[in-house]
Amino acid sequence: MSDTTHQFPVELRGAKSPTLLWAHEHDIEQVALQQLRNIAALEWVHKLAVMPDVHFGKGATVGSVIAMEQAISPSAVGVDIGCGVSAVRTSLTVSDLHDLHGLRLKIEKAIPVGFNGHDTAVNVRRLGLDRGWDNFWGSFRDLHTGVQKLEGRAQAQLGSLGGGNHFIEVTSDSKDQIWLTLHSGSRNIGKELAERHIAIAKALPHNQDLPDRDLAVFFRNTPEMKAYRHDLEWAQEFALRSRAVMMGLFKEQVAKHFEAKGVTFDEPINVHHNYVAEEEIDGRQMLVTRKGAIRAGGGELALIPGSMGTGSYVVRGLGNDLSMQSASHGAGRRLSRNKAKDLFRGDDDGASEIARQLGTIESRRDAGILDELPDSYKDIHSVIDAQSDLVEVVEHLQTLLCVKG
Repeated sequence: MSDTTHQFPVELRGAKSPTLLWAHEHDIEQVALQQLRNIAALEWVHKLAVMPDVHFGKGATVGSVIAMEQAISPSAVGVDIGCGVSAVRTSLTVSDLHDLHGLRLKIEKAIPVGFNGHDTAVNVRRLGLDRGWDNFWGSFRDLHTGVQKLEGRAQAQLGSLGGGNHFIEVTSDSKDQIWLTLHSGSRNIGKELAERHIAIAKALPHNQDLPDRDLAVFFRNTPEMKAYRHDLEWAQEFALRSRAVMMGLFKEQVAKHFEAKGVTFDEPINVHHNYVAEEEIDGRQMLVTRKGAIRAGGGELALIPGSMGTGSYVVRGLGNDLSMQSASHGAGRRLSRNKAKDLFRGDDDGASEIARQLGTIESRRDAGILDELPDSYKDIHSVIDAQSDLVEVVEHLQTLLCVKG
């Protein structure tokens, strides 16, 4: 990698609040730049940091970190509350691997994908993940009244993958050590909670004259904010627990598949990249929204995924205050989903593009993954290169097997 530290950050021209970019304006879509300026124009915004995987998003720009002292925008957080990643290093090496196709089928049987959930709620006690479980699930009754009929569905979907860019992967590092990684969020219950609170925010009088109604906010010390933060924090915990359960099920399948190897697992990395946290920024307590961004505090480990074909980076945060101790959440989309499908479909329903872009990676090979192919995304290596002052690379993980929703 080349040294690009001297290039970034740069200031966003025309922004009304301090806005630092870890990307050049000419590399960002005009709609995303305007979206950033709209956010920066909100009178409640203290400052923005914009990550190198930045691209246009619903509500707020993906790859943005927004600090506000007295407000939160629920649309800026988005509908996949608590979306994030997990990674675990195993005792396996590349030379131990066999029958990855069979392993993928076992993983897909154990962990529902797409809109599906488990037939019955996962036994978290069996996985050793029941700490605080009764209190967590018992608080469902305190969530927004509009979701009370969804408890059974939420229980079934906890520990399931979802769709879109969510994944489960078997990867290898520079020492040929095998890592397990996954990416998922709060499933339907997070979406349902988010949409209800977004609707409430948009109807509040102080949000009627905003340049973008998707930036409607709640204020501190109001009933609406209190209700939203309660449900937000519950959904964030749901997502964290769901990834832990999925990783537990994933580890079970790997351990069984390679039973003769006596597989052991290190402690997991499990971090959000779509969430709100209360943190000290410039000596003041702020509500920090990371929309497609990870916390990168000094010494903190995280995972920054690329795409199906380019693997992921395990990184250690450098605690850079300029970025509000944040870094990118992934590579960031280069093509919209529809554009990617149109571009890659060709005359053979995408078969040749899938073969070219995925090579020997074990994965489903149907047209349903065309919008997730590597060329749909920015170059992850360049994204990592652009934030060398935010994180240091611990490992680059190469994808060997990928399960998609």
